[in-house]
Amino acid sequence: MAENKQADVLIVGAGIAGLMAARKLTRSGARVLVLEQNNAVGGRMATRRLGPGLADSGAQFFTAREEQFQAQIDRWLAAGLVYEWSHGWSDGSLGTTPATGYPRYAAHGGMQALAAHLAADLPVQINTRIVSIMPGGTGWTATDSSGGVYHAGALILTPPIPLALGLLDHDAAPLSFATRTILEHVDYTPCLSGLFWLNGNIHLPEPGAVQRPNATITWIADNRRKGISPGATLVTVHAGPDYSRQYWDRPDTEALNALATALQLFKDYRTEIAQAHLDHWRYAMPITTYRERYLAADGLPPLVFAGDAFGGPRVEGAALSGLAAAEYVAGSVS
Repeated sequence: MAENKQADVLIVGAGIAGLMAARKLTRSGARVLVLEQNNAVGGRMATRRLGPGLADSGAQFFTAREEQFQAQIDRWLAAGLVYEWSHGWSDGSLGTTPATGYPRYAAHGGMQALAAHLAADLPVQINTRIVSIMPGGTGWTATDSSGGVYHAGALILTPPIPLALGLLDHDAAPLSFATRTILEHVDYTPCLSGLFWLNGNIHLPEPGAVQRPNATITWIADNRRKGISPGATLVTVHAGPDYSRQYWDRPDTEALNALATALQLFKDYRTEIAQAHLDHWRYAMPITTYRERYLAADGLPPLVFAGDAFGGPRVEGAALSGLAAAEYVAGSVS
């Protein structure tokens, strides 16, 4: 029998923006329902199991530039959820790793473990792919691919903007010209992420990672030395935007072979790849963002767009966007 559920606020997407929004709204007393199309929470805070080890595939670390997010990190540190990994990365050509003065944090057990902790006491429904959202009564009605129906007075959309726009029934819920113009100007770069289980040694500069923002391979990290894969050496390799586009539609084996060439400089000649996995992150990083923390649509029941494309990309931007969206929506359901 198809689902038919009611909430004060419906949140689509269980990445960190959706989870932070849900936690804040729940604390305020709102009835919240979070819907996630994948089989796990976290979005790009994704950790994969490969053989006997773990590897972060999407987001690799996070920083804090604003006091509000640093205060949240301090609570996670006190709870033993996260740890300070490094103060900077080598580009692979230097003997030492440069320190830039602010810490990079990682999560015990991988980035997805932090997302799972945030979701643990929330009403999150995974494996739920929303196919249509339209106004219904004084709020919103969403329908999933199995025919389930969800009603709420307010709606927060946290997927990447092209996906969020694709969920709305634009005949029933027309966005204003100003809102649509802002959203359609948001742009993202893709990323191919290769995960490699190695039999043997790899020698990356301290603390076990290399970052080259403008190269064909932008990131290489040893998840064993990172501390999340004690049982095996799993290495994450990220391709840059142009390299990702070049190999995007090619067979996985071909793309993985291309990414694996980046390991040659650092691994022992006897080290072999035991297993590999490829992830396609089509909306890996927003390169054109909206300056505010969220965007509220006008002329419709309460509808807010949030995520890492608002106010600043990456984990910190997404988290603060979710909190700001929740604060806005709380006034409409109180």
